[in-house]
Amino acid sequence: MYPEPYKAPGISRPALMVNWMAEKLLGWIARSLLMLASLLAFALCFLVVADVIGRAGFNHPVQGTPEIVSSSIVVICYLMATYAILSGGMMEVTLVTDILPPVPRALLGAIACLLGALLFGLIGWGSVERFVTDWTSGAYEGEGALRVPTWPVRLSVLVGSVLATCAYILLALRAVRAAVRGEPFSSGITH
Repeated sequence: MYPEPYKAPGISRPALMVNWMAEKLLGWIARSLLMLASLLAFALCFLVVADVIGRAGFNHPVQGTPEIVSSSIVVICYLMATYAILSGGMMEVTLVTDILPPVPRALLGAIACLLGALLFGLIGWGSVERFVTDWTSGAYEGEGALRVPTWPVRLSVLVGSVLATCAYILLALRAVRAAVRGEPFSSGITH
């Protein structure tokens, strides 16, 4: 019923099943958000090209392009963060860990994952109040013809941070399992 990495001695089958389901669900969400971020980046390409053509060819740029692009870059980064974490795409320095045996390497991996979870958890916690404030007040960025609401950016930071925290917690659990079994820790789940 479970893939081979999820058959672990000393860990109950329901706990393994919950972990397996959480990894599958989070992987699916991460891939969906990656596709959404890719579509947004693709659309931004057209906006920037239209702005350049309008500015250079007709002396009339697309209004609001700087605000839309700056907001969209933040949204894209937070939408892609969970996938980057789950796929092992986050930067890591392996100078010390490469010379360690599997158990200490896995334990250091667990500590690193918990620190990542703490970082994104604090970002998420700090963004709740800003999101609520921007949502209720209807805050906008930009002046003139186009004003871009700020709440979608705040929401993407909040959701992206919560999902990244969950991803790091799942990886920390995987690292602890690897340490218990004396196996090397693999940080990637989704490819």
